[in-house]
Amino acid sequence: MENAAHVELLDHEVYRTPLTVQPKSECRDTPSNYRETYLGPGKVPDKIKVWQVQETQRGNVVARSLVFSDSPDAEILAVGFNHGKSYGDVGIGRQGNFLQWGYSDPPSKMTEAGRRLFINCIHYIHRFDGKAPLVRRRRNPRVDVIRLAPIGDRLREAAEKDSTLTPGIAMDILKRYVGDPNGLTQYGRENLEWIYYDKGLRVDEELKALGLDSNRKVETLERLFGLLNDPTHAATAKQLLGRYTDGQTTFDFKNGRDRIYFTDIGGYKFMVVPKGYLAGR
Repeated sequence: MENAAHVELLDHEVYRTPLTVQPKSECRDTPSNYRETYLGPGKVPDKIKVWQVQETQRGNVVARSLVFSDSPDAEILAVGFNHGKSYGDVGIGRQGNFLQWGYSDPPSKMTEAGRRLFINCIHYIHRFDGKAPLVRRRRNPRVDVIRLAPIGDRLREAAEKDSTLTPGIAMDILKRYVGDPNGLTQYGRENLEWIYYDKGLRVDEELKALGLDSNRKVETLERLFGLLNDPTHAATAKQLLGRYTDGQTTFDFKNGRDRIYFTDIGGYKFMVVPKGYLAGR
């Protein structure tokens, strides 16, 4: 990562309180790795609008965006401008009560906007005192089916030589698209909402067969519980509830719906935010 951040998150409150942060924006050439990792929509522009956070050229990306923000305990506060990681990766972020600051300079070598943002971030993270992270990384995100497609054959070959390696994408899927990375990419894009993990990332054909359009919508979870009362689909619904929950047999869809969430990273499961966790956010 370089010494700058993208400008698209400037509406977040950490840029307004307690100090006003007024970054000076500039345009820089789009890094070549952005073109390789951008998932859309459309195409990445030739120039990226950024603002400088610190004087020293080099910073440190703190997390990949794909594994950072699929649960209520994490948010991106600044997208880092970088030539080494993916488009959208985190320059500054929060997970639970942890502030992750990816710029290496001390305040004396930050820009005025950088110093003000640093103070505001410390002020902001205090609000989450005692709220430990909800999610620990267990699996890769579903978009890895798309991201890893160009090297699918290499992943398959490596796993065939060493059975201890996990190729990321399920082996039967990789074998289906030998020599066809574009086909694998298209397969991932068309089936993104049904991806889950079982000895690698794969498509949930059982869920698709029920006519459900996603495995990560609360509506899907509610529908599966409803199908337990349908003799035709009860067995499949029970199987899928075992796949997408950690054995929890009830969810409060009426009064606690806003606290139910799905996490890829946490194991492709529906989980519930503890009461009071989101208070004051």
